[in-house]
Amino acid sequence: MPRKRPGALRAARRRLDGDRPLSRDTPPESRIHGLSARTSAAVHRYEALSTDYDVFPGVTAYALRRYRAFAGGSGTRPRYPFLDDCGCRGCALRDIRHVRDMLDTVLCHLPPRPRAELGRLVASLDIRYLERTLPDPFVHVRRWWRPYAWWYRRLEGCRYAATGVV
Repeated sequence: MPRKRPGALRAARRRLDGDRPLSRDTPPESRIHGLSARTSAAVHRYEALSTDYDVFPGVTAYALRRYRAFAGGSGTRPRYPFLDDCGCRGCALRDIRHVRDMLDTVLCHLPPRPRAELGRLVASLDIRYLERTLPDPFVHVRRWWRPYAWWYRRLEGCRYAATGVV
């Protein structure tokens, strides 16, 4: 009996699988700065399979870059997170508190080891965020709808100062 060529076998398997490409056919996902390859792969897998509106491919890497830029930086002056009026998922990432929400969402849905690694990275950024922002004394009046997230209990800056420094 004649043997089928490997290309014919792969083509038949691709027709059975539908439009899903084989793993060799997709480019490898890029690593997220500060995370291992295994954790980056777990994050990319969650982003690709998530049905949450705010979670899309690449959001975790962007959120980490944004959170690092806000919490880090030179100087000791306090920084003030500001609220963004636009509700679309791209513009909402300008609000650093929404960025922290996204990181928390990703943390909740990762397997234990990647969750621990990403959690350590986010915890170090949280410490710098707490050092650079001021507590809001009137949070119980302004933020009645989200009192449980500590990053919303920080003093808000001017929403027209896009840098977060007032």
